[in-house]
Amino acid sequence: MKKVVLAFSGGLDTTYCCLYLSRELGMEIHSVLVNTGGFSEEELAETEKRAYALGVKSHITIDETENFYRDNIKYLIYGNILKNGTYPLSVSAERVCQATAIANYVKKIGAGYVAHGSTGAGNDQVRFDMVFNTLIPDVEIITPIRDQTLSREEEISYLHKHGVEYNAEKAVYSINKGIWGTSVGGAETLTSHQYLPEEAWPTPITSTEPQKINIEFKKGEPIALNDKKMSPVEVIQQLQEIAQPYGIGRDIHVGDTIIGIKGRVGFEAAAPIILIKAHHLLEKHTLTKWQLSWKDQLASFYGNYLHEGQLHDPIMRDMEAFLSSTQATVNGKVFVELHPYRFVILGIESPNDLMASRFGAYGELNKAWSGDDVKGFSKIFANQTNIWHKVNKSNEK
Repeated sequence: MKKVVLAFSGGLDTTYCCLYLSRELGMEIHSVLVNTGGFSEEELAETEKRAYALGVKSHITIDETENFYRDNIKYLIYGNILKNGTYPLSVSAERVCQATAIANYVKKIGAGYVAHGSTGAGNDQVRFDMVFNTLIPDVEIITPIRDQTLSREEEISYLHKHGVEYNAEKAVYSINKGIWGTSVGGAETLTSHQYLPEEAWPTPITSTEPQKINIEFKKGEPIALNDKKMSPVEVIQQLQEIAQPYGIGRDIHVGDTIIGIKGRVGFEAAAPIILIKAHHLLEKHTLTKWQLSWKDQLASFYGNYLHEGQLHDPIMRDMEAFLSSTQATVNGKVFVELHPYRFVILGIESPNDLMASRFGAYGELNKAWSGDDVKGFSKIFANQTNIWHKVNKSNEK
């Protein structure tokens, strides 16, 4: 039998794919769920049970949470990356990580085919295909939902025809949860003017009293929360538990999809937003003007390229090397105060703080130069502009 690895979440699309690959194409199916921090143990067990009930030869859960941080999230923090100034690339970065893990599993078991349940309407189809075409170019990609342009009703009808029960009641909102944020899609996000109602958000508002926290960074990575040392993944997870019940990090992102249309999606991502803003403030205290300037430019390109599934282009390694190099002095604590629907970055403490008082106080006192030094510097600094005005003023006559 033809061996195929199926990216399997247990939802409608991948359930259809599983049955179709087996019944219509006679393939031996090896299903894979890649966990990037969004599934509970109960959900993972239920998905495995469902896969075997559908007749797969094998099912495996690959936990990529730590790798997702190491290979993707770390650089999103280093770059303070928010696409269009808003979105922390929650799903887009996650999909690239998942596709990479699936490609590696295809190579491990020697499958000749790989399948995913993406439709032909969104970004995920491109991200999966991009990674597969790069890492396993000789493996054939099968996409039944996209190729057959199936409606939800047609998929359900096919499952019922083959004795597979599926709840036909469609959830009002589609939710995709991962360690770097949760996306929310619904009728409102298909418009350009409606905001998501309170009941759409997965995490209800239960925290209302202000709370002060601190986050410690070492070489740009979060290593402690409220003075307790822990791994970066644990910092993200625990910060999310503390901050998301305030409703922090809720927003709707509007952006350009890979396939050239505008897209709109809601998300809640308290920990990513707080960490990026806290890290950015720490950088403003510890990096030079031109480090910050070049980081902004490269990080914008890096985020857009990652969003488009291009993680494996070698230019990404070059930019990661630069981003990593800039983090050598990004050390210290950032103090944050949480409130319902918002947070305040209070300030920082760092041994690498370039505002160190021994060099003076901005607007009040300097200890590194004299007034005469500034007079001479200002004259020379303005020299070329001064020459331009003199030359062009004389030419006007």
